[in-house]
Amino acid sequence: MYSIILLFCMLTGLDSDAQTLQSNKKPNVLVILTDDQGYYDVAACMASDLQTPNMDKLFSEGIKFNYFYANSSVCSPTRASFMTGLFPDKAGVPGVIRTSPDNSWGYLDPAAITIADQFKTGGYKTAIIGKWHLGLEKPNIPNMRGFDFFKGFLGDMMDDYWTHRRHGINYMRENEKEIDPKGHATDLFSQWAVEYVDAQKNSEKPFFLYLAYNAPHSPVQPPDAWLEKVKKRDLDLSENRMKLVALIEHLDYGIGQVIAALKTNNLYENTIIVFTSDNGGRLPDGANNGPLRDGKQSVYEGGLRVPTAIAWNNKIVAGSTTNYKTMTMDLYPTLLEAAGISLTHKIDGISFLPILLGKNMTDKDRVFYFTRREGGTTYGGLTIQAIQLNDWKLVQNNPFESQELFNLKEDPFETFNLIESEPEQYYLLNDLMIKQIQLGGRVPWQKKDK
Repeated sequence: MYSIILLFCMLTGLDSDAQTLQSNKKPNVLVILTDDQGYYDVAACMASDLQTPNMDKLFSEGIKFNYFYANSSVCSPTRASFMTGLFPDKAGVPGVIRTSPDNSWGYLDPAAITIADQFKTGGYKTAIIGKWHLGLEKPNIPNMRGFDFFKGFLGDMMDDYWTHRRHGINYMRENEKEIDPKGHATDLFSQWAVEYVDAQKNSEKPFFLYLAYNAPHSPVQPPDAWLEKVKKRDLDLSENRMKLVALIEHLDYGIGQVIAALKTNNLYENTIIVFTSDNGGRLPDGANNGPLRDGKQSVYEGGLRVPTAIAWNNKIVAGSTTNYKTMTMDLYPTLLEAAGISLTHKIDGISFLPILLGKNMTDKDRVFYFTRREGGTTYGGLTIQAIQLNDWKLVQNNPFESQELFNLKEDPFETFNLIESEPEQYYLLNDLMIKQIQLGGRVPWQKKDK
């Protein structure tokens, strides 16, 4: 059948991405999402104190995105955008979902169609291994949001990488069953992912595997042996940075095990591998966001731009780079289109499949919007947000302080506030921001009482 389709395309001279992909088996899809990994915290992204050979290989064998933006500067909203293809507030998750309802700032819209739903409808096996962080109870648990298989952590951060608890509660699950495994969380997630890949060797169905690590999120707890390796290199690093380097290198080793399993099972050649982070690095942990301003929790560039590579053997030009600006939610339509699965509903994400296949796209005049809702005295239950159009970016990084306007082309590190000298740009972006806030306001972000 594939030969017939290929012959038809050749004879008719058809030349489209979809028709090119139809001539091949449906690809497997592996999305690796790390947690709080800084923009420069990969050796391939100019980190001189890190050794990350497996992450680096994804950059050298795939395409590097110089301007890949997480949809938010914290965990849950970005994950919601990946799962739904929507801006976080339109998915019902403008802020972090937590154990205590009094300090929880999102509720994944039960009506949202997830990327797992779509892959499942398209004939894929679907699995998530690792951190979920989009709900602790039905209907917002993985097995009810499109995943055939779940093995990992329902909650937000772990208080300890070894005991896997949050506020004393065990959120480790295999599907809906509570489990209590022993070992470092990174090792467990890597091991479970390897086991899943091994089980797919002779499967007639392709798979979509979402591997969501909680590393290098705080607490920064690398295994002792990995910390000793870093210390022996005699680097001039603070204790803080040394521990984070060790935790990232340990994470890199786990990623290498998963990729090795793909190769051992002859699955690597036909697997799209996405590597990205849910937000920028957390500066108090020693993260390296380079010269970008600020880090996790803020809507300055350091909180939003993340290290990202996508590899796809014989489809993506190895070692290529792109300045095309894109966001986490764009993975949703891109991966589905690559798999030949049609979207039948409206989303905010835009497929960048042509970029992967070496073609041109423009991000000119596209609106990039980022939001985060939070509690405490710093935020008071209000939001921070930023909106970007072409070279201009309007930032409200504190709900109680004034907005700032930057020209990212001339001032990529957001140093000079031009809000007084560029009133036309300010009013334009402010109007766009208001419209986005209104759209997000249509979706409840708290669970409705029965």
